[in-house]
Amino acid sequence: MVNYKIPSQTRIGHIHLKVSDLERALDFYHGLLGFEIIQKLGDQAAFISAGGYHHHIGLNTWQSKGADPAPSYAPGLFHTAILYPSRKSLAEIFVRLREANYKFTGAADHGVSEALYLDDPDGNGVELYYDRPKEEWPINNEGEIEMYTRSLDLEDLLKELS
Repeated sequence: MVNYKIPSQTRIGHIHLKVSDLERALDFYHGLLGFEIIQKLGDQAAFISAGGYHHHIGLNTWQSKGADPAPSYAPGLFHTAILYPSRKSLAEIFVRLREANYKFTGAADHGVSEALYLDDPDGNGVELYYDRPKEEWPINNEGEIEMYTRSLDLEDLLKELS
């Protein structure tokens, strides 16, 4: 088992989140972030996606309707990372969220990517990010990717829209 490597084409296909209020979650993921509703199961569940995929995110209240957010210090999901196809599209969602007065919890340059951080209405962490082209990723002297966390230059990001 030591020599096994997961196939390089493997991707994380979707996430499924427990939410306390389906409509409030849809207001965020569909109304604000722009995911398409693919299927809705009454007031209990919805499946949403970008580009018509069967679902990138499942939302349900099966075990969590009306529940308080999970404590931030407990084990569990740190954040859901949503990859945007271009730096310009990241700038566009930044402006959309800022105009909606949605609270950001952070913004970072990781060398390999640029990211915006926020929480959904249930306190689930959400990262909206853009990957730099692989040839631009920082590499250390040992040939390893060297990620870091620095402040994201939001003014420079906004230049993508001019």
